[in-house]
Amino acid sequence: MDIKLEKNEDLSGKIIVSLTKEDYAKDVDKTLKELGANRVIPGFRKGHISIEQLRKRFGKEAKSDVINRTVYEAVTKYIQENKLHILGSPLPEEVKEINLDDDDYTFTYRVGFAPELNLKLDKDVTLPYYRIIVSDEMKAEQNKMLEERFGSQVPGEEVDAKALVKGALMELDAEGKVRTDAEAIQNINAIVAPFLMKDKEQAQLFMGKKIGDKVVFNPAKASDNSIPEVASMLNIDKEKAAEVKADFELAIAEIIVVKPAEHNQEFYDNVFGKDKVHNEEEYSTALGEMISRDLKINSQQMFEGSAGDYIFEQAKGMKLPEAFLKDWLKANEKEPDTNIDELYGNLENSFKWQILKGYVTTTLNVSVTEADMLNRAKAMAFQRFAQYGIYNMTPEVIEDTAKRILSDRNLATRLHEEMEDVKMYQAIFDAVTVDIKDVTIDEFRELVSSHNKALDDEAKA
Repeated sequence: MDIKLEKNEDLSGKIIVSLTKEDYAKDVDKTLKELGANRVIPGFRKGHISIEQLRKRFGKEAKSDVINRTVYEAVTKYIQENKLHILGSPLPEEVKEINLDDDDYTFTYRVGFAPELNLKLDKDVTLPYYRIIVSDEMKAEQNKMLEERFGSQVPGEEVDAKALVKGALMELDAEGKVRTDAEAIQNINAIVAPFLMKDKEQAQLFMGKKIGDKVVFNPAKASDNSIPEVASMLNIDKEKAAEVKADFELAIAEIIVVKPAEHNQEFYDNVFGKDKVHNEEEYSTALGEMISRDLKINSQQMFEGSAGDYIFEQAKGMKLPEAFLKDWLKANEKEPDTNIDELYGNLENSFKWQILKGYVTTTLNVSVTEADMLNRAKAMAFQRFAQYGIYNMTPEVIEDTAKRILSDRNLATRLHEEMEDVKMYQAIFDAVTVDIKDVTIDEFRELVSSHNKALDDEAKA
């Protein structure tokens, strides 16, 4: 077998593979014998058909399969061994007809190459990192939220922003009177949560009301015409709920409000885990650290945006093998009427980013280990439990959930990509000079707004 590479000046080229009979004959015979041993062939006992008969019946099929596999594996191995940075995948220049009479074959695969890059990623490069200051107002707001989350529901005298309202819910007619006919919708044990209403004007109708008061509101409008929500509120089936447009009157019989949790050991344990916090001083410190961790995500995203902008700017004018990539897109596009030029235009920056990302990860020796994947999956597991207000799950349960997450191949692939991004930006953070600037949350929001506006202006230009 002979393999050679021909490069063109437009970042495209050809990998040419030449085969002789010696390169594939033994594998063809092996394939035929396996076929004869395993396939039921009319007129022959299983495993008792000669190689000549097999060649006559299945020779062309077996030869074609073996040659195509041999050539593709050879091309793939050649790319890997020679560390060719190709884009997309090799495209066969033409479809070869395989027959039993020919011995020698030549196959040509078109390839597109990533351009050579020389990005500067060292201490001479300075990138900003905006660290958000945790204010007393933030701590007070977070404390209030935690007190409500771990608080208890108790009877109340007045409807507030977090109250549940119970009572008899009656449908009204066009004149605003309670319907008493057989078709009227009535729910004498209704539970209404104004704080969940999508229409805030409807929710406001309940504020300040007391037991014995009556509230007229529109369930369909309050739920933004959500049929499941209307059905649940009125205790009717979804088909009937889809037709509900009328106003209803709720006679308030009971008000349930949230009593904020008291600051004691049970509260500390619920928020931070058992025996992690023991008094108000430790609570205040831990609360600040909790907020800081949440804010760090925003700071990190801003840093990643700055790093990405810098990398793209350094690679300005990057050329791609456009003709090859368009042909590659066309070969892999399932919709025959797709406008390939438009599709390429939409994907061009994605191609460039994959090249840049590959360059950065290689240059900075970024790799993702099994331990990285497990830690990433553990973080996802913790977030899943946190969504349901569970913050003190045992490490064993977290790890078991993480392993089940990684057993999903598609999810594991996504997590690998996310972990690679995390490690890449951390590697950039370590490689360059980081100018850390402390800012308030309002200053940070202004920075984000300005950055997004600059991106929009650039996209429109």
